Amino acid sequence: MSKTSTGKFAEDLASKFLTKKGYKVIARNFHSRFGEIDIVASKEDCLVFVEVKARWSAEFGLPEEAVGKRKLSSIIKTAEYFRALHPGLPESERIDVVAMEFAAENKVKRVEILENVSEF
Repeated sequence: MSKTSTGKFAEDLASKFLTKKGYKVIARNFHSRFGEIDIVASKEDCLVFVEVKARWSAEFGLPEEAVGKRKLSSIIKTAEYFRALHPGLPESERIDVVAMEFAAENKVKRVEILENVSEF
């Protein structure tokens, strides 16, 4: 599987997982010149910008460890642009990370939502 198809696979699973947890998916793969947001959703009157990180081995560490200051800065700038294009969305906002680990044959080993990884 290519990096693009594995990313899409993880994002599809994350979208389903978020929906089951009460999130309403508004957009996926929103691009701007500042970066990309994997999933834009809402939950309980809060606009949530979701970064999906997945790992198929422990070689590169935990998935959530890949979301550093640079990535958060990119998400924040892209989120501001998204908000400018879509007025009328909930005022409160946060960034969540969906961390996923897979075992052989794409079996989900762990999926976790890390809420509010950065204060706006």
